[in-house]
Amino acid sequence: MTSALLLLAVFLTAALSAVFGMAGGLVLMGLLALLFPVPVAMVTHGLVQSVSNGWRAFLLRDFILWRPLAWYALGALGAVAVLISVSITLPAAWLFIVLGLVPALVWVPADRFRLDFTRRIDAVACGLTVTGLNTIAGVSGPLLDVFAQNAETDRRSIVATKAASQVAAHAVKIVYYVAPALTSGAAPAAWLLVLALGASVLGTSLGARALHRLSEASFRRWTKGLVTVIGATYLARGIWMLSSGGGS
Repeated sequence: MTSALLLLAVFLTAALSAVFGMAGGLVLMGLLALLFPVPVAMVTHGLVQSVSNGWRAFLLRDFILWRPLAWYALGALGAVAVLISVSITLPAAWLFIVLGLVPALVWVPADRFRLDFTRRIDAVACGLTVTGLNTIAGVSGPLLDVFAQNAETDRRSIVATKAASQVAAHAVKIVYYVAPALTSGAAPAAWLLVLALGASVLGTSLGARALHRLSEASFRRWTKGLVTVIGATYLARGIWMLSSGGGS
């Protein structure tokens, strides 16, 4: 039952992310945090999301903004330099609280705090902060969207470039948590991971088709609403776990 639930979740969340460029990873991270210890959830999420984002980037490769991506990579390297000197693993309750708060970033007023990942400095800052948050909280889509929402390009370029950047962010997360995950004794079976990776490819292919049919206005409106509802749910879950003493 758990295996079937995981595979269905991977398929549906990959499709969701392929349409909106995020939200799917947020849902999947929450589910994995319920099923596995945090380090195992992080590595499993990283593997699935690396394949999902990688395939999404390939399908939309003609729309990737390569120059901003190169500056993003420079910032990501800065995050790696910081992360190798510290070891942080959030308790489950606090992980849900952080997951719940991250989506609030999509409500940052574009005219008050104007970031744009097509600009060099902003792209470096994006790589630094997104990679750091992705490693600590498991997801960083809403923060990435703060840098993407002001980009003067269409939805396909936004989704494609975000997907390519997230491949690197998830790779860093895998390396960061792989050692504690291997010693936890609670990792999913290898065959299940293989099937999950296949499900992520199928879901991404389906979602990419839907993206082409979505209007620009609907894309931005639904993205903000979806992550807000998901975030509120996770925040309530984390607070409940703390109040009930289940925060470890």
